[in-house]
Amino acid sequence: MKILSVMLLSCALSLGTVMAQNQQEINNDFIQLYKENAELSYLSPKGELGAPGKYVINGRLTTSYFLLATEKLPIAFAVVPDFTVRVREERSAGVRTPSFRLGGTLFVRLDRSLPNYKYATLSYTHHSNGQDGEALNPDGSINTINGNFTTNYLTASYHFGTDVNKQKAKGYYALNHEAGFEWHKWFSYEKALKHDYGFSRFIYKFSLRNYQPAKEQWRLNAEISYAVNPMTEYELAAIKKRLNAELSYHYSFPFMNNAYLMVAAGYYGEDPYNIYYRDKYSYVRFGVSSGILRGKK
Repeated sequence: MKILSVMLLSCALSLGTVMAQNQQEINNDFIQLYKENAELSYLSPKGELGAPGKYVINGRLTTSYFLLATEKLPIAFAVVPDFTVRVREERSAGVRTPSFRLGGTLFVRLDRSLPNYKYATLSYTHHSNGQDGEALNPDGSINTINGNFTTNYLTASYHFGTDVNKQKAKGYYALNHEAGFEWHKWFSYEKALKHDYGFSRFIYKFSLRNYQPAKEQWRLNAEISYAVNPMTEYELAAIKKRLNAELSYHYSFPFMNNAYLMVAAGYYGEDPYNIYYRDKYSYVRFGVSSGILRGKK
């Protein structure tokens, strides 16, 4: 009887060890997934072609500093700096009112399956342009020279995706989705934005990715958001003001490492570049982009 009890106890301990190891592997895999699904950085000569202003080069630099990312927990936390600059085609080639975003993101794993993953995020972001001038000119127009812009917001998102034909040795595809909501009004913001800024936005993002045996080869990204808060001069159906949308394609040649060639096309009903938020235009963008690409394990 004692021998049977010892055997049962040994089996239970072994099973517990295996389950703990599997749990740690799953948590590690999801941490890598969070990095792969992060926003891409880019450099774009001439910037957004079609914008009201002309540019020499535009760039976005973003990354994630994971301060909490342990294999022992199903949650993670990262500090996320996100900086965008547009070098204007002027005599001084100056960067007028750069966009500074700084915040943090909490990640919560919702299941154990990486090929059919689900997780949630909650982010807090501060967005400003480093200027302290009056946001409005005397005639009521926006001061894009040195006008102050600041807002703070929460973004709650649900992320899910699936791998397609992963058993094939020649590569596979992955479908990735994000559905979220962005909310500003709980926090401080520049008062000039009160009547015509998108403080509440529904967001949907989609990414189709192709993986070869060596690494991720390309991704096709789509993003759409729609402002739903009341605006003084715009009804809820005012698509030209409330809609932002972009479609982009990123291709990584075999000799590249965590980098792509990029082409993008889109429409801004509200330019996300801080104090320029009243600009509305269609655009195309060419350049190079960078992120964390999935490679051999």
